[in-house]
Amino acid sequence: MKQPVYAFFALALLIIISPAASALSPVNKTTIGGLAIKGYDPVSYFTDDAAVKGDKRFEIKHGGAKWRFATQAHLDLFKANPEKYAPQYGGYCAWAASQGYTANVDPEAWKIINEKLYLNYDKSVQARWERDARVNIGMADSHWPVLLKK
Repeated sequence: MKQPVYAFFALALLIIISPAASALSPVNKTTIGGLAIKGYDPVSYFTDDAAVKGDKRFEIKHGGAKWRFATQAHLDLFKANPEKYAPQYGGYCAWAASQGYTANVDPEAWKIINEKLYLNYDKSVQARWERDARVNIGMADSHWPVLLKK
């Protein structure tokens, strides 16, 4: 009678540790809720020059994640051109991507360079990344396609 229970747990363990289960999501999202940028509005960085929490009333699904916006106007701008407003490297830390790995982000640690949004793990990492942002962006751009395949 106990064998089916053990078999169930063994199967569950295999699913959890399988390579497919550990593949990198192209968009960094919260484990619970699947929110991109931890629910912050990606458009607000461009229009308000600020990190603004999104509202669940203004939410869409894009790229396998839920994106929230502060206003309907911001949601409409994103829908019209998501590539313009979505953060680089799927919303993972730009410094980490420049070093060849991924890390979570603090939505308050951000910078727009050449009309692109970059997020970092925290403000101290952001300061290190900004010291040579151009070089770090080039390195992250070269690492990102490889990271997506891991």
